[in-house]
Amino acid sequence: MESIVFIGLQASGKSTFYRQHFAETHELISKDLMPRKGKEQRQHQLIEAALQAGKSLVVDNTNPSRADRAAMLQQFQAYQAKILGYYFASVVDECMARNSQRTGKALVPDVGIFSTLKKLEKPSYEEGFDALFHVQIGAEGQFIVNPWGTGVGD
Repeated sequence: MESIVFIGLQASGKSTFYRQHFAETHELISKDLMPRKGKEQRQHQLIEAALQAGKSLVVDNTNPSRADRAAMLQQFQAYQAKILGYYFASVVDECMARNSQRTGKALVPDVGIFSTLKKLEKPSYEEGFDALFHVQIGAEGQFIVNPWGTGVGD
């Protein structure tokens, strides 16, 4: 059973990466899919249900700081789930450009991206991750994934 945490700015490619790499094998947990009130509690409940059922899952949120990730990682550890982190390298201008192509609720106000940027902390093994990866979007739109510690962005 894998518990995967995505970390990165809005419009950095997290949801697209999920669809391309994990949609068929991992349950999606995203605050973007929840009603406005009680998102944190609802996320905790959905993670708990998936873990109790022995399902692999992906938490597709910005998860910018260690504090934002701490309770979730403890929850995963309680079930001895393998904990993987994917850090999405973000060029703010590129995220802003991708975000500007969004419509409706998917469109994030610019201030939201800059607010997340201020809180964004790279993950570390000390937090409890079993494996970490660095994700970039290549020149032709493809995802480039490197293990943490290879010197590429970490």
